[in-house]
Amino acid sequence: MRLLVAILLVFGLLMQAGCSKFRRYNGPEVTRVVVMKSERKLYLFSEDALLKSYDIDLGFAPEGHKTQEGDGRTPEGRYYIDRKNPNSAFHLSLGISYPNEADRAAAKEAGVSPGGDIFIHGARRPGDKRGPDWTAGCISVSNREIEEIYSMVNVGTVIDLFP
Repeated sequence: MRLLVAILLVFGLLMQAGCSKFRRYNGPEVTRVVVMKSERKLYLFSEDALLKSYDIDLGFAPEGHKTQEGDGRTPEGRYYIDRKNPNSAFHLSLGISYPNEADRAAAKEAGVSPGGDIFIHGARRPGDKRGPDWTAGCISVSNREIEEIYSMVNVGTVIDLFP
């Protein structure tokens, strides 16, 4: 019984110390996420006011718009944050609504799969490719940064991805 009480006490102290990956955010609403691929930057805006910026890694073939599964590209265009994944293999993640209708139509015309499962997520896992632009098409930040972004960005938020 003493061991159980001690474990619960330590767990409680860790939670109070901020060791949880889930943070609270009480600031202005994030109304738009902007990714500038060429700058390797992600920006969070509330209307026209810049709230935060982050350095990012991209897909292993960073130039150009994602056109098919496995091409290693990060999409370009306007999408939406369509889900939050608290159990991500990359700490936490925010889903991006790729592929949209136009992406699916272009892939169908080309006779390929457009792919999917594009996320903003935390850092690489041990054994993942080293160097910049290592993802399969996602946007990666540090684990600490994804905790902050995850708390600030809601499902339905616009995300614009530029070359």
